[in-house]
Amino acid sequence: MLEFRKVATRLPAKDLDRARAWYAEKLDLHPVEERPGGLRYLVGSGEFALFASAGASDGSFTQMSFEVADLRAAVAALRGRGVVFEEYEGPLATEDGIATVDGNYPSKGKGELGAWFRDSEGNLIGIGQPVRA
Repeated sequence: MLEFRKVATRLPAKDLDRARAWYAEKLDLHPVEERPGGLRYLVGSGEFALFASAGASDGSFTQMSFEVADLRAAVAALRGRGVVFEEYEGPLATEDGIATVDGNYPSKGKGELGAWFRDSEGNLIGIGQPVRA
């Protein structure tokens, strides 16, 4: 039997210095550790790392997501820092960058508000707020 201890996200960065500056300026996040070619961040009870990579994600799917208590306030604050939110049409249509998602995992509520933006490396990052019953 495998005994997993935790899970963490890894995001590619073609320019690690540029990515470090973007995460500091836009999200006020700073690495807690670094090694050659990598930066490690702690956020709440989770973690993610940026790693130097010649490759890049195509950015067509959410690669990492943050949960917040007030999505509208978070979107406004991030816009104030220059973050640009994606706009979508269709089943996940956004209005002013925010989508209302019907359904959620039962422990999280009845739905979710979501918004998406790209970091300096083109990675698609989500931000969400569970909608409780």
